[in-house]
Amino acid sequence: MTSTLSRRDILRRAKGFALATPFLSLAGCDEENSWRPMTTIAGATMGTGYSVKITSLPPNLNRRALRAAIEQRLETVNRQMSNWRAESEISLFNAGASSSWSGVSSDTLAVIEEALRIGHLSDGAFDPTIGPLVRLWGFGPASASQQVPPHGKIQEALGKIGIRHVQTRRAPATIAKRLSDIEIDLSGIAKGFAVDKLAEHLEEQGVAHYLVEIGGELRARGLSPRRRAWRVGVERPIARRRAMQRAVALDGAAIATSGNYRIFFEYDSARYSHIIDPRNGKPVDHDLASVTVIGSSTMQADALSTALMVLGPDAGYEMALRQEIAALFIVKDARSFVEVSSPAFERYLLG
Repeated sequence: MTSTLSRRDILRRAKGFALATPFLSLAGCDEENSWRPMTTIAGATMGTGYSVKITSLPPNLNRRALRAAIEQRLETVNRQMSNWRAESEISLFNAGASSSWSGVSSDTLAVIEEALRIGHLSDGAFDPTIGPLVRLWGFGPASASQQVPPHGKIQEALGKIGIRHVQTRRAPATIAKRLSDIEIDLSGIAKGFAVDKLAEHLEEQGVAHYLVEIGGELRARGLSPRRRAWRVGVERPIARRRAMQRAVALDGAAIATSGNYRIFFEYDSARYSHIIDPRNGKPVDHDLASVTVIGSSTMQADALSTALMVLGPDAGYEMALRQEIAALFIVKDARSFVEVSSPAFERYLLG
């Protein structure tokens, strides 16, 4: 039987953990004092940066050819799922008002189906149709400004979203909308999927030891140059500088973080985060500062971290317990922040 946890229960569980400030991005912390050679390939993609670190590049692999293959796969994901490209599969679907079935790639379908699954799992806290709300608050493509919209506009946008309005079919790979205004926004899951695609390509090429990162979402396998599992730093959320809050060890696992302090705007002394609750149409407004999730799939960890962030410290932690999700929560308590980890997360912590 699942019990309901109050805010006091969560803070009580945190006793014995170090007080902390919140965090969002993640960075590899195994580059110094390397004992084995490391190859790094990096560049720009999806409005952010990517990095591929390989311990002992196999001799049969050409670095230049590998970079070309990596960037080709990233370009493919952008052509499929970018809301910032008018010609992408998602943008073409969004622009259409027809309820007829639209053909998409098998990859796009897989990401949409996973987004819908997590949407149902979280009772709507994660919603890939949230685009109208994101744009209304000024965080999406073609947004004119960031401002607090009128209540009526929020209600109007809420009437244009909902995972129940999206249909999928696998043979052939197609999607359809039950509501003409429905749009799909995969920004909360596509980076994680792209990380998985790069990791899969590396493994197909015989790379056994790697760390792949796109915009703070990571997946690692094998050993770092220091001949141990990759150590990844969870960022301390200081808005104007970066510092590590926690370290975890990853081998055959992925990690993603969602937080509310990096992207926001202020109006009348109030802060409005880019993380919007699709259930009420407003930026999240609770004491949970960030959530980090570890899993076998970066795509899943990416979406789950957002879902738990939207749910907040009580319902989010309860979902992590119920679904056995490896999650680390940062909860604001008066003037400090408290770390609370689910049992599944604790085995990854270092120190």
